[in-house]
Amino acid sequence: MRPSGSIRNLEKFHFRKMPPNSTVVEENAVEHKVEKPEYKTQIVWFNVLLFIYLHLSFLYGVYLGFTSAFWKTAIFAYIYGNFGGLGVTAGSHRLWSHRSYKAKWPLRAFLCVLTSIAAQNDIYEWCRDHRVHHKFTETSADPHNIKRGFFFAHMGWLMCKKHPDVTVKGKTVFLDDLWADPIVRFHRRFYIPMVLFFCFYLPTMIPVWCWGETLWNSFFIAGMTRYCFSLNLTWLVNSAAHKYGDQPYDKYIEARENAFVAFFGHGEGWHNYHHVFPWDYSTSELGYTLNLSKVFIDFMALIGQAYDLKSAHPDLVKSRKLKTGDGTRMKYVEGQEQEFCAPS
Repeated sequence: MRPSGSIRNLEKFHFRKMPPNSTVVEENAVEHKVEKPEYKTQIVWFNVLLFIYLHLSFLYGVYLGFTSAFWKTAIFAYIYGNFGGLGVTAGSHRLWSHRSYKAKWPLRAFLCVLTSIAAQNDIYEWCRDHRVHHKFTETSADPHNIKRGFFFAHMGWLMCKKHPDVTVKGKTVFLDDLWADPIVRFHRRFYIPMVLFFCFYLPTMIPVWCWGETLWNSFFIAGMTRYCFSLNLTWLVNSAAHKYGDQPYDKYIEARENAFVAFFGHGEGWHNYHHVFPWDYSTSELGYTLNLSKVFIDFMALIGQAYDLKSAHPDLVKSRKLKTGDGTRMKYVEGQEQEFCAPS
């Protein structure tokens, strides 16, 4: 996919291409470990009941949306939820977990607020779990190991105690850079009040204040339904994007290219690419295709809030596809230029 002239102009905003033959050395390089079958899953019933209530609230909110609420409330809930999604994808994931770009403090503070809308743990804890996932992917130390089944990877991992290896190996993951950020420390300290305000109180009250929605309808639609829906979209990255789709860059790992997840997950569905090149801020070689997070980050670079954006050199991507890919989405085959295959 060739960038437009306006996109090429973004090069001056400190994009950093990794050289084609370079070796990326990270503190959190991938490790592999054999599963321990003797471990017995311990269910946390409080979490099970909590998720049952959350999903029943989701269904009730959908019912209210079709029977008694203003249509504006549902539209608002969807838009507000997308802001929370950007907090996770552009913030907790691409900025803080992978350090794929740098951000000035106003942008980091804004992303901190957006992350509070999503309410998927404070930044520090979210990044810790995600770095453990990448370093020990598909092993017993992977918090949402796809080898334990689709449901476990989707949400089951939040309904049971962590495998002992997750805790033990998690202590070996580098986290000093996170704690050095005062915004991350602030979010960890004030996470509960920030979530109560930005995830529940504010989205519940805005429809009430602005167009006279009932408090009951607003809470279940803009609060609970929106929250449950956004959680499941994030969880699809751990489940569907590790189960369904092509593997153009590495056919030996479970991560896949999934256009459905990319569309609803702001670009997070290009997951085979992401696991091969986790330090690439765009998480894809397809430009802006189904990648709202890249659009957002590039705009932030344009106005001077984001800089030092890292991306994989095209030659490095090509080399990896030829070596370990499954043969899909090839731009070059034996030196002959071909059209991209349609994303799966």
